[in-house]
Amino acid sequence: QVQLVESGGGLVQAGGSLKLSCVTSGRTFSNWYLAWFRQAPGKEREFVATIQWIGGRLYYADSVKGRFTISTDNAKNTLYLQMNNLKPEDTAVYYCAARYYASGSYDYWGQGTQVTVSS
Repeated sequence: QVQLVESGGGLVQAGGSLKLSCVTSGRTFSNWYLAWFRQAPGKEREFVATIQWIGGRLYYADSVKGRFTISTDNAKNTLYLQMNNLKPEDTAVYYCAARYYASGSYDYWGQGTQVTVSS
């Protein structure tokens, strides 16, 4: 059974930093992409960043480019999102997700972790 478990969310002031973690279990992700999404109240879920589990290709949403860094620790089966220079508009529930490289949609999702940025 595949599980993705996020942690690391919290309350931070604008300009501050947080590091989110997503521990994966239940399978290996050798040919998979792992990603972070977020959903703010009253808004649709939006893409934040993605990384190829093996190979390390990275893609970021324009809104977070230069401030957020996605990474993995394959030995720990963990996905990370380092978030710097946080802004109030980054407030959202952050989800990690996984999709097979040839899949058009994400197959597995975590339960989410709340990030709140105060002004």
